[in-house]
Amino acid sequence: MGPMTPSHSIWSPLRQPAFRGLWLCGAVFFIGAGMQTMAAAWLMIELTGSSFLAALVQTAVFLPMFLLALPAGVLADTTDRRRLISGALIAQVVACVLLAGLVLGGWGGPASVLFLVFVCGCCTAVLTPAWNSSVVDPVPRDEWPQAITAIGIAYNAARAIGPTLAGLLFAMLGAGWVFVVTVFTTGVMWESIRRWPPKAHPPSRLPAERLWGGTLSGLRFAWHSRIILAQLVRVMAYSAAGSALWALLPVIAQRQLGTGAQGFGLLMGCMGTGAVASGLVIGRLRSRFGLDAIIAAACVAFAAVMLLAAWVRVPLLVYAAMGVGGAAWMAAMSTFNTATQASAPPWVRSRAVALHIVASLGAFAIGSAFWGAVSDIAGLRTALVAAGALMAAGLLLARPFPLRVGEAHEVTQGTPWDELFVNDEPSPEAGPVAVEVGYRIRAGEDKAFLDTISRMKAPRRRDGATFWRIYRDLGEPSRYVERFIVTSWADYLHQRARATVADHALEAEVREFLAPGESAHMSHYIAER
Repeated sequence: MGPMTPSHSIWSPLRQPAFRGLWLCGAVFFIGAGMQTMAAAWLMIELTGSSFLAALVQTAVFLPMFLLALPAGVLADTTDRRRLISGALIAQVVACVLLAGLVLGGWGGPASVLFLVFVCGCCTAVLTPAWNSSVVDPVPRDEWPQAITAIGIAYNAARAIGPTLAGLLFAMLGAGWVFVVTVFTTGVMWESIRRWPPKAHPPSRLPAERLWGGTLSGLRFAWHSRIILAQLVRVMAYSAAGSALWALLPVIAQRQLGTGAQGFGLLMGCMGTGAVASGLVIGRLRSRFGLDAIIAAACVAFAAVMLLAAWVRVPLLVYAAMGVGGAAWMAAMSTFNTATQASAPPWVRSRAVALHIVASLGAFAIGSAFWGAVSDIAGLRTALVAAGALMAAGLLLARPFPLRVGEAHEVTQGTPWDELFVNDEPSPEAGPVAVEVGYRIRAGEDKAFLDTISRMKAPRRRDGATFWRIYRDLGEPSRYVERFIVTSWADYLHQRARATVADHALEAEVREFLAPGESAHMSHYIAER
């Protein structure tokens, strides 16, 4: 497929009042999160002088995404998103109040700061898939790329504004008052969800998925969807390498440039500013050059910035380089996020968002700790040079994992081919269920038929099958049987409902091989206990 061609201005989604309100309040929340991360990282440098512990703040912020985002995505796809988001925000307010109180009272040590930052990270991890999948609800699907990019601009503007404000407030009043501000920014986010609640899920006669089964469904979908799997592998590689620069910014500020908290805030602010500038033009660039070219350019630019940060001690040059690095980061992450959300059907969209978070921020959290340890052991310069080389090596992934955005017919659910005729419908938990589809095909077309029906394996497995195979009838060579197994009757009903228009087009292509007067025959079997 060719590159994505947005048909609207990047600001067109902001004409929707609900999206505009959620976008603005989300930006305030992001500013508070950036302030909290900057203040905690610099406080760790002041308390301990350890680059490893300073980098561990990034891990405390983002590791919860790795641990909780996928279960949170299942909950977002299957439960009331408003209650889920509101509950997480209330818990986060409590954690922010405790953090501010401990630091203002002089009782906040490295362990308590890291723990409460981790708790806040857990709350954010729980609400993020639900918020990310619901904030675009007021926007038409063809404007999603612009809406997602606008969210990225807000997020990265916050990364510019938040650390800069935090640096000034930290220098004047100390870390405690920075944490007080985050209490209010979290409250703003809660008010937006109260005023513009997410849309309710459409009613369904199918039994709701349970947490574990829903988690497996999300993982199975990603593994068997070539589009989503490629995006997850690429974003994981990019985040793991790029986390070095973000995690080591406090060390670059203190040891490489000899600046204080304000200098560190300015470094982060420059990266955020570059990201905002990139967001304003990334839609047109994606349309002109395509997804893979954008990611390749971002890899090269970010690797160059890390190498420059490793060797250059002139503050002005480093600040300018950070702007380029922020632009590259925004270009890549916006592209990955847009491609993932636009390539997932509605039933699994929150889980796709969650898997994107797991891949990107999980790799970011683990990478932050790793590069912090490398910096402590081998030095700042060695860590940044190694990370830059790894980032450049990520270009090799373009061939085995090409990027593209799913077409509308690939994410639109269709109507099943065959009516479901069973005398006694099993209970939802009964199973496993074996399904057989028999085909009697025209003579001499076996190879073409097998080549075509083999493409059915991915959608069958993606939507719920744990086993798939095609068999030839030894007594009648022109007859083939497609057989797949699903864990339970409820999972089979979900699988039928999940098939897309593209899947049905592929089934139609398979049935074109049927001999004249023949039709595909479907049989269902339930395991006896």
